[in-house]
Amino acid sequence: MKKDVTLVILAAGMGSRFGGLKQIEPMGPSDEFIIDYSVYDAIKAGFNKIVFIIKRENYELFKETIGKRVEPHIKVEYAFQELNNLPKGWDIPSGRMKPLGTAHAVLCAKDYVNEPFAMINSDDFYGRDAFIKAYEYLSNIDNDSSKYGMIGYMVANTLTENGSVKRGVCEVDSNNYLKSITESKIEKIGNEIVASPLDGSDSFTVNSDDTVSMNFLLFTPSIFGYIEEGFSKFFIDNKEDLLTSEYLIPDVVSNLIKDGKASMEVIRTTASWHGVTYREDTPDVKNSIKKLVDEGEYKENLWS
Repeated sequence: MKKDVTLVILAAGMGSRFGGLKQIEPMGPSDEFIIDYSVYDAIKAGFNKIVFIIKRENYELFKETIGKRVEPHIKVEYAFQELNNLPKGWDIPSGRMKPLGTAHAVLCAKDYVNEPFAMINSDDFYGRDAFIKAYEYLSNIDNDSSKYGMIGYMVANTLTENGSVKRGVCEVDSNNYLKSITESKIEKIGNEIVASPLDGSDSFTVNSDDTVSMNFLLFTPSIFGYIEEGFSKFFIDNKEDLLTSEYLIPDVVSNLIKDGKASMEVIRTTASWHGVTYREDTPDVKNSIKKLVDEGEYKENLWS
């Protein structure tokens, strides 16, 4: 029997860079968004449920635009990322307005996910190969396993000509397990690719085929307990800065690896990432998708 595998899409901040959901520009020939292609690729790869994590106030608009297109093709759930959705004993300080970060977003899906799942961003185009490899991995692990996975991209496949990008540069051991992630600003300078760590440590050059994380992570439901446990550390470590600090999934994973509680296998993909880091990236993304349509990878009208 085919195993249940879910795709969790972090969409609470969707469109925030450009002014909200109504301002999202279609990228496909029939007005598809990038998120449409992620759902389509997931279905093709074997995923059988989608959980959209969104803001409650965006529910109607989200369902009317994206939901109604994909619901005829796959089971869909909607989870709301809300500040009061916290483990018992914790409260958000008054004055906090912005969401608590990606780890909190994933935790908001807890009631909808009882099977291995992949987590992705809503506005990144990940490529079919990534979803195929993700499904293959997730369909072969136990529900309570702490052996997680990450789809790793070659850094050269994730850059833009229009400026620097933020990427997690991965240190991987000889067995393809993640040792550490250095969150960095990466840009081409001359013939070199230079990474400047966000923590202010020294810049370093990376090879074009070095592995970076694009937040395409593979988990089992065991991650929810670890995220809840980590809230204590987050609140204590950031007690002076709780109005702005974010509780992030890469930090959760790094701490679990460091403490020996979980492992993360890095599964490399040949896919190219596409996304709109800068407005100037839009024509490149549209052209890349059009090329894939012309090559027969996608239909002209994705959901027809």
